[in-house]
Amino acid sequence: MTERTFSIIKPDATKRNLTGKINAVIEDAGLRIVAQRRIKMTQDQAKKFYEVHAERPFYGELVETMISAPVVVQVLEGDNAMARYREVMGATNPEQAAEGTIRKLFALNVGENSVHGSDSVENAAIEIAQFFKDEDIVG
Repeated sequence: MTERTFSIIKPDATKRNLTGKINAVIEDAGLRIVAQRRIKMTQDQAKKFYEVHAERPFYGELVETMISAPVVVQVLEGDNAMARYREVMGATNPEQAAEGTIRKLFALNVGENSVHGSDSVENAAIEIAQFFKDEDIVG
């Protein structure tokens, strides 16, 4: 079933000019990038995006990291896009990520793990709506 999911190429990756390499991994996994925008996330955007983690000890650091440099927000489309992208991202800890996954290839550590991907189809819709209008997405 064709579905959409949301991705962020994080500051640690954009600072190292890895957007194209990460996009190649995404596309090689059979996912299409149907919307993409490079932005400088504001503190308010980052706080809202990660508000689910607001009570966690790493929340402040996470927000600061996400506003430290540009990010690339994306809408990905494909068969079982959410599950497929989570698989291609790899484990949050790059040391535990499978060979060939984005985090194994590019992440620096758990905190600078290069990419974010939605953890459910429902959250994907919410996350996409935070950064894109329907007319921005060209399938």
